[in-house]
Amino acid sequence: MTEFVSGNRITLLRNGAEYFPALAAEFDAAQREIHLEAYIYEDDVAGRTIAAALARAARRGVATYVLVDGFGSKDLGSELIEGLRAAGVRFLVYRPNISPWTFRRARLRRMHRKVAVIDARVAFVGGINVIDDMDTPKHTPPRFDYAVRIDGPLVARIHRVVKRLWALVTATQFKSTSAGLRDLGPFTAPRGGQRAAFLVRDNVAHRRDIEQAYLAAIRRARSEIVIASAYFFPGQSFRRALMDAAARGVRVILLLQGRVEYVLLHYASRALYGAFLDAGIEIHEYRKSFMHAKVAVIDRHWATVGSSNIDPFSFLLAREANVVIEDDKFAGQLRASLLAAMTKGAVHVRRESWAAQPLAVRALTWTSYGLARFLTGVFAYGRAGEFT
Repeated sequence: MTEFVSGNRITLLRNGAEYFPALAAEFDAAQREIHLEAYIYEDDVAGRTIAAALARAARRGVATYVLVDGFGSKDLGSELIEGLRAAGVRFLVYRPNISPWTFRRARLRRMHRKVAVIDARVAFVGGINVIDDMDTPKHTPPRFDYAVRIDGPLVARIHRVVKRLWALVTATQFKSTSAGLRDLGPFTAPRGGQRAAFLVRDNVAHRRDIEQAYLAAIRRARSEIVIASAYFFPGQSFRRALMDAAARGVRVILLLQGRVEYVLLHYASRALYGAFLDAGIEIHEYRKSFMHAKVAVIDRHWATVGSSNIDPFSFLLAREANVVIEDDKFAGQLRASLLAAMTKGAVHVRRESWAAQPLAVRALTWTSYGLARFLTGVFAYGRAGEFT
């Protein structure tokens, strides 16, 4: 069940251009503690900017904790890491040293969250990794993504969650870097008038929280559903919920990745287009740049921003984090940004043109779909059948 907390101020941040300056400024203002979790951390302009802010905080006595994923950040060089540690930053890698060639399920159980908490008073949650917006294949225009800044009582829950994961990783790796982990106490004073919830997905107690929140909101929808997802390969329950919404007259709009980044998932997800288009669901492919967003707006009131895609990796395997906001103003702002992105950078996929695809493209699409279903069964567990 989604537990909402009132009294928050949620600020929408678009792309790294808005996110990184806000994050660095809060690191520079920190007085006691910083937690940063990132799936990808790159040694580029953005990575070095954030590292410098972290190092400055650590040198002035702020307890500073950085957790990155062992697969997503596998290319992060030792120079940046050692520089952080030399400044006093406590730096850990989640599930390191897992070969990309292994077929063990554990390989895909990643820490995909992008979360920061400063002094237990302000938090950032979203889909933006610590990587420059321009670090895209073939140097295309900046990556399209979102995060939120959170001020208010909800930060207390986020703080507890990041502390818990840090303690778990230090225990499983037999590290002593939990030394100095502080109990700052919750800062519960209201900062605004927005109602929000913080949801995580893990492989123990919160396996379906984010998915269930999506499904509940979709099933309640009465007028409009707008979903933007970089990697979109939903299971049967999710697909049926969207089609049922369209059948009862809800306008359902999907903004999906139009550029080919991962060939298999790109074509596998397109195998679902025909059924969606037949059901009256609108599909827009974002092609201006690489889309990394994982957000939604429903009935211009319910919204979510976070790290979770709508695919087996996010719903069945990875550690994810999303914020759900029930607020007309925030939802309207995010919706306007999404509709502008569709107008300026997306192509509307028409039912007629989709049905007229060349045979070779159809063959590639359905072959990819079959292989994706097979791999989901191999690597996932529990509810893998939902995605077949």
